[in-house]
Amino acid sequence: MGCAPSIHVSQSGVIYCRDSDESNSPHQTTTISQGTAATLHGLFIKTDAAETIPSVITYQSRHSRNNSYRDRKENSGGHIRIEAETQTSHTSVKVSSTEECVGPMRLTQEPIQVLLVFAKEDSQSDAFWWACDRAGFRCNITRTPESAVECFLDKHHEIIVIDGRHSRQFEPEVVCRMIRATKPSENTVILAVVPQKAPDQDEPSVLPLLCAGFSRRFVENSSVSACYNELIQIEHGEVRCQFKLRACNSVFTALEHCQEAVEITSEDHIIQYVNPAFERMMGYHKGELIGKELTELPKSDKNRADLLDTINTCIKKGKEWQGIYYARKKTGDSIQQNVKITPVIGQGGKIRHFVSIKRPHIDNNNQVHKFNKEERCSGEISQSECHSLRHRDRRKDSMDARSLSSRGSDASSLQNRRYSSVARIHSMTIEAPITKVINIINAAQESSPVTVAEALDRVLEILRTTELYSPQLASKEDDPHTNDLVGGLMNDGLRRLSGNEYVFSKNMSQSQLAIPVTLSDVPQAIAEMLNDEECWEFNILELEAATHKRPLTYLGLKIFTSFGVCEFLNCSEASLRSWLQLMETSYHSSNSYHNSTHAADVLHATAYFLRKERVKSSLDQLDEVAALIAATVHDVDHPGRTNSFLCNAGSELAILYNDTAVLESHHAALAFQLTVRDSKSNIFKNIDRNQFRTLRQAIIDMVLATEMTRHFEHVNKFVNSINKPMAAIEETSTSSINSDCDGQANIRNSPENRLLIKRMLIKCADVANPCRPLELCIEWAGRISEEYFAQTDEEKRQGLPVVMPVFDRNTCSVPKSQISFIDYFITDMFDAWDAFASLPGLMEHLSENYKYWKSLDEMKCKSLRPPPPS
Repeated sequence: MGCAPSIHVSQSGVIYCRDSDESNSPHQTTTISQGTAATLHGLFIKTDAAETIPSVITYQSRHSRNNSYRDRKENSGGHIRIEAETQTSHTSVKVSSTEECVGPMRLTQEPIQVLLVFAKEDSQSDAFWWACDRAGFRCNITRTPESAVECFLDKHHEIIVIDGRHSRQFEPEVVCRMIRATKPSENTVILAVVPQKAPDQDEPSVLPLLCAGFSRRFVENSSVSACYNELIQIEHGEVRCQFKLRACNSVFTALEHCQEAVEITSEDHIIQYVNPAFERMMGYHKGELIGKELTELPKSDKNRADLLDTINTCIKKGKEWQGIYYARKKTGDSIQQNVKITPVIGQGGKIRHFVSIKRPHIDNNNQVHKFNKEERCSGEISQSECHSLRHRDRRKDSMDARSLSSRGSDASSLQNRRYSSVARIHSMTIEAPITKVINIINAAQESSPVTVAEALDRVLEILRTTELYSPQLASKEDDPHTNDLVGGLMNDGLRRLSGNEYVFSKNMSQSQLAIPVTLSDVPQAIAEMLNDEECWEFNILELEAATHKRPLTYLGLKIFTSFGVCEFLNCSEASLRSWLQLMETSYHSSNSYHNSTHAADVLHATAYFLRKERVKSSLDQLDEVAALIAATVHDVDHPGRTNSFLCNAGSELAILYNDTAVLESHHAALAFQLTVRDSKSNIFKNIDRNQFRTLRQAIIDMVLATEMTRHFEHVNKFVNSINKPMAAIEETSTSSINSDCDGQANIRNSPENRLLIKRMLIKCADVANPCRPLELCIEWAGRISEEYFAQTDEEKRQGLPVVMPVFDRNTCSVPKSQISFIDYFITDMFDAWDAFASLPGLMEHLSENYKYWKSLDEMKCKSLRPPPPS
């Protein structure tokens, strides 16, 4: 028998207790007659008839194991009448509650309740009963599956112990499934008691028990200590965890009813949860979002190009980011949101989740606010943030909006308009330089005379336009070459869709690729040409002829090898050769300009720039690899037509990319599609996922930077963020050269400025033809002119708008077009790039070439070369 006493209920209503220590205590029996109450080992049962004894018997905790034995012996023979229902004996004590914390949430856990499901009394049930008594747990025991479920639904026990040794009375798996079918069982630990096996038998699998819903298995052991240890382990393990998880339901209930949109993602930005407010705001159902990466969702094109990089840089450092962000709804509309993204630190001190709280940005343009001069910012907020918060939070006491619509000249109306200009940007929280400028202007308006305030209003209107970096051509209306060139390169066309679909052929079948050659197998003549690859004067056109219009593969092998690209990507030289050939065959050899020779030329310029000391010290190897790959693929599958042409023709690509950066988006997307299509040419297959994503983002950003509509934005940002600060350091530096270098290095090496350097690098490499030696410059000018002539011819044939009318092969002046291109696009950009990278040779070539085109223009010559002497 077990070490604890047992209680037996006879059919006649007789209850007797049997001492577990039979050698020391004889069996003692107490008979309870109808209408009497008895106390047995802390259990008070009032019976009127034997049939009324329930199948659920309640055991109350006792003061201690010793007291339990003493009380059992003292009261075993007495008849004690009581008036109350089940209660504790005179020696029992009240079990205190315990406190647990889940984050900042403080929880109080009541004493644990245990349900024992045993069909009949034996030493094992006694052991668990006394183990509960020792642990201070409240305990119930039931004999049938139905009474077990009924008792559980009433008490919601944390632990259930089911006897699985005797399947004749009930199936333990069936009982477990019945309990698991109820809602409260979600956070309950269910323990199966299984019989001991003979030593020669194999250990049975626990999978059937787990599948039935059991949490743990307990091998039959009637020792109270063994049962006590098992219960204590469950309490400190699963029960406490389940208790905390159960408390999380209240947090999710709060989130579900929260008015602010909440989004929770993993450390890899995979969406894990969105609340109903988020679904309402964005138009998605949570089933469409959960499990997806944020990168898979459509992005709004109204954000700054570098905003996502800025946000990621901030939150990956464990810092909170807060600002205004444009999100794209399911309908395709953009919505402006106030966003706060908070990293959540988890196991190992690492970021495990990101919590984003979003609410619609309220534009208070039609409200007037006053400054509250006495408000202050927290000392932990940066000075720039304080400035923003002052202009955001100190506007109170809205005035009548009708006063804003008045355009009268009286002083009060002008004063109201002055406050109106303040209200327009009061809620901007992104501390971009332009935001700071607008905040300063708004602050100045408060104390300015009316005439100054009116002028500043006009300044604010200009600053709110989207074309801040694009010069106006009002002064060059007499120069049709400049107007047509700028219009053709910087606009997306008239977007007049016609019935003519412009479709261009793609020759990308890998089966047509030639057998790759190793670098050591390169013919001698080509190898000698490649020896001069590091010189700026390297003649790419000679390589084009020697390789039968396959210069990209040969030059790519040489340059990629010298920069250790294969080692960085952990790919074989054979994969690199296959990839280079795949990219080269994806260029259109029929194009006069945008072919693989142009790609090789840009790759050569990119490598040349990467070897310049200041560029090299600003970028890491990933940046270098990204730049070389971007240069290789930046015009892949170019149709020989401009974005404006494709938009006007209603091409499939223009429709796919919404008339925005059509070709550049296509080049980047197709390059990755082709690369990952075949393992033989997949140079990215061996790098880890995070590194690939960083590399991919850098490549895409550089390819998109070659699109000309944002040319002046990229150049001006580079000048103002890098050139001017570095020049200021040089001017103010008087003694310490080292501190000067350190200051400039800090400017160059910031993530934002490295991005600007990479963009500037590939932009200059893409249009470096005017800086090449004269003969190369002339050849490239002829090729691009021929491509523009062919486009104009096709526009006329198809009845499309002629994007660049001056590029008519019968009337165009090539020298004038080159002069306009250099004046408008090249000079300022290369001046800035030369100031950073030190390129005196290129600037000398640019000057000489410009003089050449000028001389031809002065001679009224429209061709590439002067007429032969008569």
